[in-house]
Amino acid sequence: MINSMTAFARECGACSQGALVVELRSVNHRYLDCSFKLPEQLRGLEPGWRDLLRSHLSRGKVECQLRWQAEQPGATALVIDGQKLQSLLQAIGEVEQLLENPPAVSALDILLWPGILEQGESGADEVLALATEVFKQALAGLADNRAREGAKLGQFIGERLQRVNTELARVRSLLPELLQQQRQRIEKRLAEIDTELEPQRLEQELVLQAHKADVGEELDRLQVHVEEVERVLAKGGPCGRRLDFLMQELNREANTLSAKSISNTTTQNAVELKVLIEQMREQIQNLE
Repeated sequence: MINSMTAFARECGACSQGALVVELRSVNHRYLDCSFKLPEQLRGLEPGWRDLLRSHLSRGKVECQLRWQAEQPGATALVIDGQKLQSLLQAIGEVEQLLENPPAVSALDILLWPGILEQGESGADEVLALATEVFKQALAGLADNRAREGAKLGQFIGERLQRVNTELARVRSLLPELLQQQRQRIEKRLAEIDTELEPQRLEQELVLQAHKADVGEELDRLQVHVEEVERVLAKGGPCGRRLDFLMQELNREANTLSAKSISNTTTQNAVELKVLIEQMREQIQNLE
């Protein structure tokens, strides 16, 4: 199985403390690059989530966004930190002893003091557990979407490979006839020049020209590269970089085939090969 780097997933969850939404977006990238947009109170989740992403994905730029909506004030019981409250009251008493007419401190003033009134630990744990569970669901959805998209890309590439094989077979079947035509053209030109050449020298020149026009080696290398692409696709896994390199090799051989072309037919075949290779290369940029 091969995976695309382009996908999207969205999952929701709710608990007594509120509701949240996790969205994951993945696009092409040279390596795995993760970014997170989390509420400040849930920032501590990022290291663990980053490890989870690395365990599931190999490449791609992944953006994770978590939106949290807490329950309305009063829907959840208020919790007072008793230890901090005692410390604050002791500090207030010490200050009042040093002042002649200290201002009265109301209960509301005390409750508004940072750290006195906070959400209970059980509530915080519930939110953290929910967020991680929803993130895992979104990550699984993202991986499934990448796999489905990868399967489509693999099918697209496989269809182009079949057409490449067809073009290679056409050129190979025409090669003997084209080489014979090339030999006849050379002999005709030499005859028109009306210059006598030694038979051995003539044969050497014909062999040299035939060798320059022979694209058998290029066809063989193209066939080897096509078979390697098929093998890599069948093996699956993260293979985008390998396939991109093979596309470069295919394109190089197709350019050589075009440069050595001795007929309009093989020129058209070479152009068609380069079009097919470019189509595959564009899609391979999306593969993990």
